[in-house]
Amino acid sequence: MELSYDHYCFGCGERNPQGLQLKFSKEGEKVVTHFIPQEFHQGYPGIMHGGITSTLLDEAMSTCLHILDLVGVTARLEVRFRKNIPINSPLQIEARITKSRKTLVDTEGRILFADGEIAAEAKGRFMIIDADHDIHVSKN
Repeated sequence: MELSYDHYCFGCGERNPQGLQLKFSKEGEKVVTHFIPQEFHQGYPGIMHGGITSTLLDEAMSTCLHILDLVGVTARLEVRFRKNIPINSPLQIEARITKSRKTLVDTEGRILFADGEIAAEAKGRFMIIDADHDIHVSKN
């Protein structure tokens, strides 16, 4: 099986005009990005869709694998929604690795409002794609 990254990832792909186009930075042991949900991200009027909330957390937690130079896929995702997230609210999304084994990496992430209050949090488990898979990253 050959996997190819073409920069169209819905979460971070810079070539995907419909995607979230998240840009992450490393801050100590965690990855961090910022996001402001727009009207087209809503579920109920004025509130960000729960699927977008889950996607933000999944994307942040999967980005943690890059710290270890690993490639993996989501095996489990558990999201806890603490507060409704209003449209046009500046958000900080952060994640970190909690445990790493040969074939699995456990992570946790959270979405914070500008005042530091937790809007949502998650735990994730990622299956590492083993060395038998060729990963190709397109530079175009």
